[in-house]
Amino acid sequence: MELRITHETRYDYSPAVETAQHMAHLHPLDTPCQRLLAHRLDIAPTPAQRSQTPDVYGNLRTFFSLQSPHTVLRVVAVSEVETRAPQPAPSTVTWEAVRERFRFRAGAAWDAAAEFVFASHHAPRHDAFSAYARPSFPPGRALIEAARDLMARIHDEFTYETFSTEVNTPALEALERRTGVCQDFAHIMIGCLRAMGVPARYVSGYLLTHPPAGQPRLIGSDASHAWVAVYLPDLPGAQDGNGWYDLDPTNNRSGWGSPGEDYVTLALGRDYSDISPMRGVIHGGARHTLTVAVTVQPLQELLSGTTPAPHEEGESGIRDAAAEPLPPLPPLPTLTPLSELPDEHQRQTQGL
Repeated sequence: MELRITHETRYDYSPAVETAQHMAHLHPLDTPCQRLLAHRLDIAPTPAQRSQTPDVYGNLRTFFSLQSPHTVLRVVAVSEVETRAPQPAPSTVTWEAVRERFRFRAGAAWDAAAEFVFASHHAPRHDAFSAYARPSFPPGRALIEAARDLMARIHDEFTYETFSTEVNTPALEALERRTGVCQDFAHIMIGCLRAMGVPARYVSGYLLTHPPAGQPRLIGSDASHAWVAVYLPDLPGAQDGNGWYDLDPTNNRSGWGSPGEDYVTLALGRDYSDISPMRGVIHGGARHTLTVAVTVQPLQELLSGTTPAPHEEGESGIRDAAAEPLPPLPPLPTLTPLSELPDEHQRQTQGL
């Protein structure tokens, strides 16, 4: 698939913000299952300072600062990504073997995946996670089978309920209530996997949703998505970082490197707090309203039968969108309330 993702974030402040510093994780990754074709990030008002650097997990993050008063901040990321279906994952390693691999031993060889065994802010250590996970982890079971079973149980036993939680709702609370959105399901599954002693990480990204038959795609009605990846050290290339198997408990789909070709990976971290799409520190703006609009569309649908222009690629292989003049930002489209979207659409993506 070739997909275009438009992710627009808007803050309306009252009173004006005097100065601000922000960090954005809105640049899709290159992975074995996807290739970034083009990317541009438009910020209004124009930042006084702006830079892009990789973080410790290899995500590209953009820092920018605003040094003049403003009542609106608008950040629009447009990305074009080519994806492919994941390959079969020939893993047979048992979950106990993986647990033992990451048990601390003085002088043992270092494995970068060890960082994802430990508790993090949104996925703390707690007996409730191990109690829920244990039925999926009988002795001698392959880790990939145990993880798939855990994913299926969360999918079947939890209710996807938009606005049932906030970004900072503890995963333990969502586990107890058996309700939440994809971010909650991801944190619960990560907590369960780590409770069993195996590495698990948080994946943020997007999912191509499907409008009801006969109806057009709703512009701006999608949302960012989240899922999980578990480390399988016996997969080919695992030592080079290719041993991660992705699992989406919201939709009960999984695959090596991606749950499917209709997924786009944005960033990787221990949990949401590492890779939130936007965060920052502001001076002023005592009250604010946040609006987020995401659209994921096949490029073929956008072209409507016209011949696509050839890619203009630089040395990196990514079209240099920044070299082209940016058009003025269009008016923010009216968003369709998630409560009015079909249940299946709500379940596929996370509404924030």
